[in-house]
Amino acid sequence: MARDLIFEIGTEEIPARFMNPALEQMAAAASQLLQEYRLPCQKVATYGTPRRLALYLTALAEDQEDLVQEIKGPPVKAAFTVDGQPTKAALGFARSTGVAVEDLVTREYNGGQYVFAIKREQGRPAVAVLPELLLAVVSALSFPKPMRWGSLEIRFARPIRWLLALFGSEVIPVELAGLTATNRTYGHRFLAPGPHQVPTASAYFQVLEENYVLVDQHRRRQLIWEQITALAVRAGGRVEKDPELLEEITYLLEYPTALAGHFDPEYLKLPREVVITPMRDHQRYFPVWNDRGELLPRFITVHNGTADHLENISRGNERVLAARLADAAFFYQEDRQTPLAAKVPRLEEIVFQESLGTMLAKTRRLQRLAVRLVNALDLPAEIVPLVERTAELAKADLVTAMVYEFPELQGIMGSYYAAHDGEKAEVCQGVRQHYWPRFTGDRLPDSLTGMVVGLADRLDTLVGCFGAGLIPTGSQDPYALRRQAAGVVAIAVEFNLKFSLAASIAAAYEGYTAGGIQLARPLAAVQEQLVLFCRQRLEHLLEEKGYRYDVIQACLAAGSDDLAAAYHRTRDLSAFREEEGFAALQTAFTRAFNLARQAREKYQLRPEALQEKAEADLYRALAETRQEAEPRLRAGDYLAALKAMAALREPIDAFFDNVLVMAPEIEVRNNRLALLQAVVNLVFQIADFSRLAP
Repeated sequence: MARDLIFEIGTEEIPARFMNPALEQMAAAASQLLQEYRLPCQKVATYGTPRRLALYLTALAEDQEDLVQEIKGPPVKAAFTVDGQPTKAALGFARSTGVAVEDLVTREYNGGQYVFAIKREQGRPAVAVLPELLLAVVSALSFPKPMRWGSLEIRFARPIRWLLALFGSEVIPVELAGLTATNRTYGHRFLAPGPHQVPTASAYFQVLEENYVLVDQHRRRQLIWEQITALAVRAGGRVEKDPELLEEITYLLEYPTALAGHFDPEYLKLPREVVITPMRDHQRYFPVWNDRGELLPRFITVHNGTADHLENISRGNERVLAARLADAAFFYQEDRQTPLAAKVPRLEEIVFQESLGTMLAKTRRLQRLAVRLVNALDLPAEIVPLVERTAELAKADLVTAMVYEFPELQGIMGSYYAAHDGEKAEVCQGVRQHYWPRFTGDRLPDSLTGMVVGLADRLDTLVGCFGAGLIPTGSQDPYALRRQAAGVVAIAVEFNLKFSLAASIAAAYEGYTAGGIQLARPLAAVQEQLVLFCRQRLEHLLEEKGYRYDVIQACLAAGSDDLAAAYHRTRDLSAFREEEGFAALQTAFTRAFNLARQAREKYQLRPEALQEKAEADLYRALAETRQEAEPRLRAGDYLAALKAMAALREPIDAFFDNVLVMAPEIEVRNNRLALLQAVVNLVFQIADFSRLAP
């Protein structure tokens, strides 16, 4: 027999960004606990609105499955005498397991005969274990910023106001936060607050819908999108897909109804981001576009309620947006009264970080570091003035009224103001794009100025914070340093930049010293930790792209100071694994590596001291392979280099078949080890093959 179960935690409004992780945790915890409690169930599902988290179990068994344990005891020979009488070993084993000695059974185990005790524990009724199980589900939930309320010790996303727990029609008396679960729920806060009685678990959804709550977030999301797109078509336009905004709106309301509004077309003369940001980021409105990609003076929003009085609601939203846009237009006009360059000295008023100086000091460091990066990256000298000017203006819009009001527009407004002042297009692009990528998967800069200044900006922040001891720990990363390092890695990889990460860190460190800021930690410590930190971000990027863990580790073991090279070595070794020559090279490397690592030091190879034909042949083959592979290594064509190295298999096999490496003569032995070290070192320029799985 089986029944459905509904468990609802009713709360004050939970922030939208908490909802998806909480529902995923709830489903995972319930699935695991059902296994542990031996309660079979057909389906585990979670649902949520701002005011509730709900767990729904379909066809949950009414009783636990019986527990059967087989406990291995002593061998049969030790447990019973020849005439079948139990020995002290059998009697002691039976007593310790609580099983009668006559109930012991014989089982074959690892080729021998052993006695086993079979223990059976009858399953308890589900209603007896569900209170404990459901409390364990709640305990498994974690939130970024949990709350306490009243005098209670429990911490949760928001204060818990009611509990509902029904197994079929039977109430499960779960006790939590001073509350006991009932068969009552609460509807829409204003349209049908309740309480409302739920007769059975399966009636839960219908009862809530009758009281203006669509508890299924998937249905809510689909309904919202259908309403929005239909209204956009009716308004003569379209809305662009915006999964992040749609997700947020889904978890901001319980009974969605979309509505349209308009604003003064005069505001379309403003930069489109100035219009969209108040709509999307502040008011959660969807902008409306025409077929030519032009913004229309329309918006679509969703309110938490029915279609009654939509005209009044629309007018209210229009007034709010009009005020926002009026402010934006005023800020835009005011900011353009003075050139962007004239605002740079005011960056002295903004603290970058307490121990790292002001934003003006950071700007000066960026100018110097960006120029050094142009040289390190071997970029055209003619871009130096453009990069220097971009670095000077990159942070200037932080003191503008527009960015003060709408921080999301930093960089974007700087590019508009720079263009208004007549700055060169490359500088305007760089000011905007030096923030790219802003998050994992975001677009990368497509201008050299944006790329160089963005790289300098991230390196300066990383070095400063690591130098000040502000290193991320666990989930704590207040300065978003993981994201900054991921940006460095993404730029290096996608632009295929050839530069030394350690040297760039040193250059950024010198920038602080030159600016009169003494970092608390020495350069060597900063370099060591920051190189490892960026390597971890590169490792994560490679895993996301689907490369095998052992291939990643093998390539990174060969070095990650050149981030782009490490990435491309991983890519090419991954491709080489599928080719015939891979097995040959892996075997050759492994045989050479296993002996070479026994050497206590690095030996100098002396070709004239080679005695046997096989070792001379290996030396010649190594020289030929190196001559063929090294130009390809310098060109970054690691796949071709690997194919060339695979030719070493035969001479290495011949070497081991005919030469005694560990010869009694020390000089002969060391010279042969030096030859093997040379083979290993050549391959090690791409990867440490000893880390590859067979």
